[in-house]
Amino acid sequence: MGKKIMLVTGEASGDLHGANLVRSLQKKDPSLEFCGMGGAELAAAGVDILCDSDKVSVVGIVEVFSQLGEIYKAQKTLRKELVAAPPDLLILIDLPDFNLLLAAKAKKLGIPVYYYICPQVWAWRSGRIKTLKKRADRFGVILPFEEKYFKDRGLDATYVGHPLLDSVCRTKTRTQFLTEHNISCATRIVGLLPGSRKREVTSLLPVFLEAAVKLQQAVNDKLVFVIPKASSIDISLFKEAGIERNPAIDVRLIEDDRYNAMAACDCVVAASGTVTLELALLNVPMVVTYKLSPITYMLAKKLVKLDYFSLVNLIAGFEAVPELLQDEVDGQTICNELSILLNAYPRIKAMRDALNLVNSKLGGSGASSRSADVVIEMLENQCGK
Repeated sequence: MGKKIMLVTGEASGDLHGANLVRSLQKKDPSLEFCGMGGAELAAAGVDILCDSDKVSVVGIVEVFSQLGEIYKAQKTLRKELVAAPPDLLILIDLPDFNLLLAAKAKKLGIPVYYYICPQVWAWRSGRIKTLKKRADRFGVILPFEEKYFKDRGLDATYVGHPLLDSVCRTKTRTQFLTEHNISCATRIVGLLPGSRKREVTSLLPVFLEAAVKLQQAVNDKLVFVIPKASSIDISLFKEAGIERNPAIDVRLIEDDRYNAMAACDCVVAASGTVTLELALLNVPMVVTYKLSPITYMLAKKLVKLDYFSLVNLIAGFEAVPELLQDEVDGQTICNELSILLNAYPRIKAMRDALNLVNSKLGGSGASSRSADVVIEMLENQCGK
């Protein structure tokens, strides 16, 4: 019987990156066994799913209260597994508030911990550095500046590169994609990407659809609006948000062709998050939005000290893409920003150049393989003890 690894992640992007890491590990050591918390991607990679990550995936200090029951249940299930059938290694992927609690239990049991895709303590709650140092043994960081930041504070960090570079690619030309979906090649395409969490979709998609109606009314040509579906979101949620109640616009929900759909867009409005880096890698002009509950937003204003909130701008070091925050996230403002991206060629060219700069800063592919090397090294060190 091979060594056992538990992986724990809490959202669609972490599920994808975790699955790619598992596949890299399987190539290096086919005898490894995996269990943990995740979604469809980890399950497809052969991980025994003990808890569904979709039930604990929330953003915001206030928003988390609605999921406390599910969070407690998942924590209890995973802790029970740590005791009953201790893994040889615990791999944590993002989800800091949940994962740091689980890491404390693992450390008490003598289980080594690898934190892959670390909490963004450089943005807020920097006091968690001490907690990270106590509860995890190794850290795999994915942004260029993070390795020095963590090492300077005494953490054993390795810059493995960004895992999106292993997975983001287009496999069809724009013409091929549009033809397959019965869209005229002369049509301009606008992407609506409301996020990978239920609360994001219910909050942002109605606003995005309102912007789409206004944008269609403002232009002479017919537009097609595409919504690349995140694997973590059920189709019913898009219907509840109103994609079938807007006869004035042509909206297409794309289920199984996500990256080709994104790459075919002339411009996109997106929720802040990993998707903005996916769009950057595909060189798609975008408007980024971020909206929280009023209470969470007020608390975040006091805690977060950053010039930008989107990953694209943080990596670029300047405003490469426009950001709309909180009350700015309304139909008319989004419409105005998208209209510029559809019509102002100098602005579009400047943005594409900036996105290419971001891509170059992210480095090359191979993050999953390099992270797997760290894992194998940790497992081998366990054998030597």
